[in-house]
Amino acid sequence: MIKPVKSVAILLLCLLCAPAIQAQQTVTLKDALNFAVENNANARKSRLDIDGGKFKTQEVRSQALPQITGNASVTYNAIIGQLVFNDQAVQIGRKWNSNATVQLSQQLFNKQVFTGLQAARTSESYYQLNADLTEEQVIEQVANNYYQVLVSRQQLNVIDTNIKNVRVVEKIINNQYENGLAKKIDVDRIKVNLTNLQTQREQTINAVVQLENQLKFSMGMPVANPIIIPADELKKVETLPALADTISLAGRTEIRLLGIQKDLYVLQRKAYVAEYYPNLSLTANLSTTGQSDKFDLFSRNGSAFYYDASAIGVTLRVPIFDGFATRSRVRQANVDIRRADEDIRNTRNSLNLAYENAKIQLKNNINTIKAQRLNVQLAQEIYNSTQNNYNNGLAALTDLLDTENALTEAQNSYTQALLNYKIAEIQLIKSNGNIKSLLK
Repeated sequence: MIKPVKSVAILLLCLLCAPAIQAQQTVTLKDALNFAVENNANARKSRLDIDGGKFKTQEVRSQALPQITGNASVTYNAIIGQLVFNDQAVQIGRKWNSNATVQLSQQLFNKQVFTGLQAARTSESYYQLNADLTEEQVIEQVANNYYQVLVSRQQLNVIDTNIKNVRVVEKIINNQYENGLAKKIDVDRIKVNLTNLQTQREQTINAVVQLENQLKFSMGMPVANPIIIPADELKKVETLPALADTISLAGRTEIRLLGIQKDLYVLQRKAYVAEYYPNLSLTANLSTTGQSDKFDLFSRNGSAFYYDASAIGVTLRVPIFDGFATRSRVRQANVDIRRADEDIRNTRNSLNLAYENAKIQLKNNINTIKAQRLNVQLAQEIYNSTQNNYNNGLAALTDLLDTENALTEAQNSYTQALLNYKIAEIQLIKSNGNIKSLLK
């Protein structure tokens, strides 16, 4: 069952889904994640699987409950059969017959049914954990997409700043050229540079739109709805978080899910073994039959004759030999259990690997961020100095364009380092089993 909306922020986001509302809504990372958990298609389907699992349990439980059926029929005997006694033919029955029967059956002992009921209950836990894992995957995907949008917007801001700076230089060169102080090649060069920046800006805008659409899709939001992402969500990183040498995997959803999957394999094996056991069931029926030479079976004053019958019995079914089919199924179940053990072992190793890699990435990225931050400051100083020298005729246009490119590269490298850090941070939080803490 889908949980109710818990906050005003999510309620405002839900209103975005109405086609009539076109106003832009500011979406923080927390808002985006909470919205995604409620509206992402995979998350919603996983919650439907929980309901489906409950209904499957009810279906299996029905096999252990009494089974009652009713049958009714009306028959016209066009030719009535006869029996011969001492050379005399005796007619059996009459032209018209009616019959109504109620039958009951109840399993008294069926180990397969009882094992299946236990497996169905375990399946409910499986679907619940699978829904939790799906939510965690949605949170990870949306968070990554969110930061990618922020980085692309930062890159767009860098391009806009560069275009602004180039336009200033272009104006200066045009004035110098008109006064005979600059060459035509300098004017053409700055125009080429400006055109390249404008083309790059258009490409970046398209990339931002595509990334925003991908973000909204992963959130379960209509892509036509406009949103605003605060730039301050991509915060500066100063220090590393506390990093433990090892992590506990017992609480990881992946490990718990594989553990339940193994339990289901074990129960499947028990169900196969149960085929060796005898089955005991109770049966009972009650019927009433009417006969008449006329079609007045249901007439109160008719000539129909009615009689009742009832029977109660116990049926014992004992398996003797099935050509080793059950033994083969049990052995196949043993293989599935061993494969489940291998999956658990491999997943544990994979999760530890992800944690160690996340720690390495965080350490590398924090160093890269610090270095690139200083590099941006230095590149900015060099650009300002070169621009001043160019304005005073002490530097060539080529030097100015080179320093501008260096500044752009440094700014983009710093922004990319922030993105890499945020993605590694998400992986670290996920490795600790705390990715749902991003919702709070």
